Amino acid sequence: MKTSIQPEYKIAKVTCSTCGEEFELGSTLGEIKVDTCSKCHPYYTGQQTFIQAQGRVDRFNRRYGLNKDKSEKK
Repeated sequence: MKTSIQPEYKIAKVTCSTCGEEFELGSTLGEIKVDTCSKCHPYYTGQQTFIQAQGRVDRFNRRYGLNKDKSEKK
């Protein structure tokens, strides 16, 4: 491995533009700006759920009659 062509690995400061959270991680970049982070993203904070997936399951069950009792099927 040629050391002269490898990028310099350093500690980068990551800044969230939504909530202002700052943290550090290793990267070849010096500074990283992100739109949302795990502290303010609705999925990670519990404000967003997957209701759409539940609707798909219900539609599948209705289409193939899987919600009915076994006694009703003939």
